[in-house]
Amino acid sequence: MRVVLLGPPGAGKGTQAVRIAQEADIPHIATGDMFRQAVREETSLGLEVKRYLDAGRLVPDEVTVGIVRERLARPDCREGFILDGFPRTVPQAEALDGVLAGLGMKLDRVVSLVVGTEALVRRLAGRRVCGGCGTSFHVELNPPQEEGRCDRCGGVLVQRDDDREETVRERLAVYERQTAPLVDYYRRHGLLVEVDGEQPPDAVTRAIRQAVGNGFPAGSGSGGIESRQ
Repeated sequence: MRVVLLGPPGAGKGTQAVRIAQEADIPHIATGDMFRQAVREETSLGLEVKRYLDAGRLVPDEVTVGIVRERLARPDCREGFILDGFPRTVPQAEALDGVLAGLGMKLDRVVSLVVGTEALVRRLAGRRVCGGCGTSFHVELNPPQEEGRCDRCGGVLVQRDDDREETVRERLAVYERQTAPLVDYYRRHGLLVEVDGEQPPDAVTRAIRQAVGNGFPAGSGSGGIESRQ
C-alpha cells in the first residue's frame, strides 16, 4: 500500500496518517520527520537541510526530493508507506513520480481530506496551548477543566500567533492556491479519492480504509463509510 494523504491545515491529516500507518503496519513518512532524521544522521542532504533551516529559509524542492528518495529507498518502505506533507505542488508530485519509478514503485492511491473553510477556521482558531508544558486544548472540542488553565500543570493557556483567525485564513488561502492544481493532477491520473474530513475521526479512518482498499490486517474492516471519488 503506497498512499499520499493530502489535506489542509486542521484537517486531521497527521492523526489519520498515524492511525492508518499503525493499522497497515507501514511507515508514516512526514516531511518534518524526514528532515529531522536526515539532520540527526548527518547525511550529506541532512547537512544541507540543516543549513537552510538554521538560516530560516525554505528547503528547496531539489533537496526535499533528495530526502524523500533516501527515505523511500529504505527497506521498511518495500511493503508500502503513507506520505504526509509531501508532495505539496505539481512539480513535487512529478518529482515523486520519478523517484518511485526509479525505485520500481508506483502510488496506489491519493486520499484528500475535504473540510470546509469555516470548519477549519473553528478547529485552528479555537486551539490553545499551555505556555508551560505545551499541552494542546481546544475551546470547543477539548476544553480545559478550568478556563485558561492547563489540566496537566496549571500553566496559562495561550493562542499561538499562527492560530489567530486572520492568520489561519491566510494559511488556508495559500494552501488552496498551492494544492488545488495538485488535486487536479492526481484526479487526472485516476489516483484521487476525496474523503469527508468533517466526520468524527473514527468515521474518517474507516472511510480512508475503504478508499485505499487492501493492505490492512484481517478484521480492520471498512465500516461501510463511503468516500467520494
